[in-house]
Amino acid sequence: MKELAYKIKADFLKTLAHPVRLQIIEFLKNDEKNVGTIVKTLGIPQSSLSRHLLVLREGGILKSRQQGTTIYYKIEDHGIFQVLRPIAEMLRKKLKKTEVVLSSLGKGK
Repeated sequence: MKELAYKIKADFLKTLAHPVRLQIIEFLKNDEKNVGTIVKTLGIPQSSLSRHLLVLREGGILKSRQQGTTIYYKIEDHGIFQVLRPIAEMLRKKLKKTEVVLSSLGKGK
């Protein structure tokens, strides 16, 4: 049973583990957007975007609705940002430490 829980968590994290998907999530943070707007604004080819949107939708991160021939996407559960925010903070701290080390390299003389 525990293995299944770990598998479910790992699959969820795999859904997030692509720069384009993270970019899409951030872009949709505050508002619903149609596919054409996402393509135009983010500069992602439509075929590639469609694959990423499908992964995010199947992962429960996005939901979609169709109006005529236009498909709109939005965040399914804004709790996703409670997952992403601490990750961003951890990375900021890590980069800050790296910055300190790099800046000290030139000060040895």
